[in-house]
Amino acid sequence: MRTVHAYAAPSATAPLEPTTIERRDVGPREILIDIKFAGICHSDIHTARGEWGDAGWPIVVGHEIAGLVAEVGSEVDKHTVGDRVGVGCLVDSCRECDSCLKGLEQYCLNGNIGTYGSTGRDGLPTAGGYSTHIVVDQDFALKIPEGIELDAAAPLLCAGITLFSPLNHWNAGPGKKVAIVGLGGLGHMGVKIAHAMGAEVTVLSQSLKKQEDGLRLGADAYYATSDPDTFEQLKGQFDLIVNTVSANLDLDAYMGLLAVDGTLVEVGAPEHPMSLKAFSLLPGRRSLAGSSIGGIPETQQMLDFCAEHGLGAEIEVIAADQINEAWERVVASDVRYRFVIDTSTLG
Repeated sequence: MRTVHAYAAPSATAPLEPTTIERRDVGPREILIDIKFAGICHSDIHTARGEWGDAGWPIVVGHEIAGLVAEVGSEVDKHTVGDRVGVGCLVDSCRECDSCLKGLEQYCLNGNIGTYGSTGRDGLPTAGGYSTHIVVDQDFALKIPEGIELDAAAPLLCAGITLFSPLNHWNAGPGKKVAIVGLGGLGHMGVKIAHAMGAEVTVLSQSLKKQEDGLRLGADAYYATSDPDTFEQLKGQFDLIVNTVSANLDLDAYMGLLAVDGTLVEVGAPEHPMSLKAFSLLPGRRSLAGSSIGGIPETQQMLDFCAEHGLGAEIEVIAADQINEAWERVVASDVRYRFVIDTSTLG
């Protein structure tokens, strides 16, 4: 075991504070990662504040991890010391079920192991990227191509793959009209990726205050959903709508924006149950779907795609002592568009 520096939430109501945690020794097929940057995802906040249930405090969160391989086990053949690697939301899965065999570890039928807030195969709670080091199985570490800076790459391990996966699965590309609902940490990556795929991209946001950003990031059009005329003007236009917003929206109104055989995909996670009328689905053979991150092969595909197209997250790098302030700004939607912790400041 080795002791490393970290920032932890001691309870659902207390601010995060510096601490130390134990990382296991590197096993034969494991690697030790010297974490350089860790993105701040809204999921970190929901989890640490108990908004999704008991988190098992104290908890170290963070599943947007970018760093360098510092040590490899005796049987490791995918990574070498010094390699640029990332870790996303998963650190293990059963590897035997139909989903895992298809490279869909995020849908492991026996339950995958999350980067934080889960119980690892060693029986100990997993702890995330708000720390200086992490030990993971080599199969769950992604290669970060040279074309992406490590700080801009960190948010790709959650925000990037969360948007890439549905855009990839529902074939966003030339000739397809795609709408991204919300221009935040997730949505801004959706705009960049959909544009790079060749789709015609529209941003649907509550107001026009980020319109200039949206167009700069690759959107072809930008509309305010607070304007009732928007839903009349855009009726039946989109092949694919990806909703990144975690608040409960009027799904019936958004379903009306879909073309025949169009799909609305939920990637945000509203706190309350969603309501939808059957007659929002029946006309036009519309679909409502969900998508959760991506498997390891698709996440590597996403990183390679982003490197090829020069894509990275729009970030604001912060020191560890700014984490609590950054969390409040995330809740207030006051970030453009992802905070990234410089983990060298953890201790």
